[in-house]
Amino acid sequence: MFKPLLVLTLSAAVLAGCAEKGKESPQQAIEAAIYPHRGQPKITLITMINNRTGSGGHSALLVQGTQSVMFDPAGSFEHDDVPERGDVLYGMSPRWIQVYKSAHARTNYHVVSQEFDVTPAQAARAMQLVQAYGSVPSAMCANATSSILKQIPGFQSIRQGYYPLKLMEQAEQLQGVKTTRYYEDDEGNVTDGIVAAVSPE
Repeated sequence: MFKPLLVLTLSAAVLAGCAEKGKESPQQAIEAAIYPHRGQPKITLITMINNRTGSGGHSALLVQGTQSVMFDPAGSFEHDDVPERGDVLYGMSPRWIQVYKSAHARTNYHVVSQEFDVTPAQAARAMQLVQAYGSVPSAMCANATSSILKQIPGFQSIRQGYYPLKLMEQAEQLQGVKTTRYYEDDEGNVTDGIVAAVSPE
């Protein structure tokens, strides 16, 4: 009796970007792709929000310390030029960060970025935590992301939970947050968005 609802829920999760993939790149590919981050260390919570309902579809965490990586738990973002291990995307240059946002911003979803300037020690702790977490099951993205955030000094007030929107609302209450929203109006899913974002005009 509940199967149609389950299928609808899973389809929405895939569209937003929250579905298991399990890609594990070799260490050589990861090391070759590392993008050094030269500026102010930052941690950015990224949330996909449904434009029709206002609900959260996916949570991810951009960590910019000595290098720039994206913790994309149970995410559906994949590209041959972006190595991944344990749901951590490596080589996240400004170009690939933009591609990531563009791939998730659809007619049905927009992308909210909540950026925090942090110390090198905070960024290092975040990097350690995302690299140690491992692959995340489907629909557990906010749970994994909140679990990591609450272990970083300065973010201990974050409560662990399962809902991307509630996590975003908690982050909005933290001191120093810089919030931006990114919109696009194209159709399709995350994979379609990646193809469109990296294709030459």
